[in-house]
Amino acid sequence: MKVEVNGITLNVVDEGEGRPLLMLHGFPDSSRAWRHQIAALTAAGFRCIAPDLRGFGESEAPTDVAAYAIPEIEQDLLALLDQLGLEQVQLIAHDWGAALGWYFAGLNPDRVERYVTLQIGHGANHFAGREESRQRSWYILFFLLEGTAEEQLQRDDWVMFREWMGSHPDAEQAIADFSRPGRLTAALNWYRANFDPAAFFGVAPYQTPGVKCPTMGIWSPGEKFVTEHQILGSPQYVEASWRYERILGASHWVQLDEPERVNELLLDFLEA
Repeated sequence: MKVEVNGITLNVVDEGEGRPLLMLHGFPDSSRAWRHQIAALTAAGFRCIAPDLRGFGESEAPTDVAAYAIPEIEQDLLALLDQLGLEQVQLIAHDWGAALGWYFAGLNPDRVERYVTLQIGHGANHFAGREESRQRSWYILFFLLEGTAEEQLQRDDWVMFREWMGSHPDAEQAIADFSRPGRLTAALNWYRANFDPAAFFGVAPYQTPGVKCPTMGIWSPGEKFVTEHQILGSPQYVEASWRYERILGASHWVQLDEPERVNELLLDFLEA
């Protein structure tokens, strides 16, 4: 369905009945990234609400870089919950959605009952394990190069982008999505609006508060973009209980690689 929020139109998957779950995807995905979880969670009695975040999927893609700053997108989520008449949700998030999720949960403790983050720790801890983080995060500096990044990622049938995605199960869908006019730039603007290249290994342009709700982190050693240090340092930013689970045999896209194990953990942690 289409929902007007914060001056833009979001495409939102809203399935099931019961206690609401807000599900936030990352780059280069859309709400499709949660399809295995939506099927299992709705069957278990949850209501799954998964927006295509601005710039992704079938949602609107503003042209201004500043439109993709996390504090601006946080307003999308608040407006979405208000539109749906939801005072509180349980939150599940991955990649950029998880960075947004930490921020949203920290800033709005009355709106988030429980939080599950996949692969991404608290924003204040982004560059824990600094030397290894530099090596793994080279692509972020590349993504900040407006025009150059777009040109190079698309060259020779997207060969560089394919190499970056590696074993992503939805690689072809991501390429199809980004082949639409302006869509690759919109997705890269998430990086450009939220990383300061002059202080790349310092703090983000926004500050992420600590969270007050019970939180679970899920991480796979197959992760190639961030270090485990980043998520292991997150409990200091959680004022409630913290649970940590490792899933072997999965990549960064753990919910697509090992959906049954992820679903098992979600059903055990979330409250129906």
